Amino acid sequence: MKTYETERLILKDANLEDADFFLELYNMPSFIRYIGDRNLRTKEDAENYITNRFRPQFEKLGFGNYVVILKEDNTKIGAVGIFEREGLDVLDIGFSFLEKYEGKGYAYESANKLKEVAAKDFGVHKISAITTKDNFSSQKLIERLGLKFQKMVMIPNDEEELMYYEN
Repeated sequence: MKTYETERLILKDANLEDADFFLELYNMPSFIRYIGDRNLRTKEDAENYITNRFRPQFEKLGFGNYVVILKEDNTKIGAVGIFEREGLDVLDIGFSFLEKYEGKGYAYESANKLKEVAAKDFGVHKISAITTKDNFSSQKLIERLGLKFQKMVMIPNDEEELMYYEN
């Protein structure tokens, strides 16, 4: 398991020990509103999601979804990842943070680090991002990461048209 560090944060591979954290994160009202309901209702649901969705991508590509941890007290505060997403030709960067840690620069710090790691360690120089039309904070962060709005897209199993960005 490889970890990456920034000034304030540690990024570590998401694994089964993070099931309780993902259960909390993925059931926040803002996560469900802006990203979608992943139907995680129990710790077992979260463990299955990690096993079946996160771990296979790590095994295939060497990177995936990372838990973001505050260095100062080892608190899990969010997640950032680069994903193969059905319906997109370009790898997609995504992020979500517990509400009390939003607006403190952690999402940019962790996403920018992951973008650097993807380029340096894995040769991933082109990435995309998708977000809803009303998620203005994500749009701002995506643009700050150097991605530019390209078009509106529909992805499989999502009834909402999404904004598509690419670098």
